[in-house]
Amino acid sequence: MVITASLINQEQEQRIVVSTEGRTKEISIPLKTEGRGSSVNGGEWLSLALATCCCNDIYREAARRSIHIDSVEVQVKALFGAEGQAARHIEYAVKIEAPEANEKEIQELIRFVDGVAEIHNTLRQGIEIHLNELSDFSLQTPS
Repeated sequence: MVITASLINQEQEQRIVVSTEGRTKEISIPLKTEGRGSSVNGGEWLSLALATCCCNDIYREAARRSIHIDSVEVQVKALFGAEGQAARHIEYAVKIEAPEANEKEIQELIRFVDGVAEIHNTLRQGIEIHLNELSDFSLQTPS
């Protein structure tokens, strides 16, 4: 599965495009009110990526278990040091409203998703990130 993201930020506009296996979506995020750049910072995006991954995986795995969910709440807290430093600590909590499921089923679902959530597992194992020249970069699948 290939997932891509592109951000173009100019003085009066920002264009963000994400894609999974060619299914492209645009996301609207306001510009900073002062200065240049996006109003959402990377730490906030990282926290949102964790929350979104967990939420989507909860719904996917609940459907596989025939558990009807009314709502999912995921809260993420990431502690960063000074500029340029990696996060020192990340934690999260999940609340699921599923009136037909018992507490044991809900807790088992949360623990299972914690083990299979792709973004969580990526951060837990660590991964190399390579900087390329934009002129040589392609959002296409590598051959």
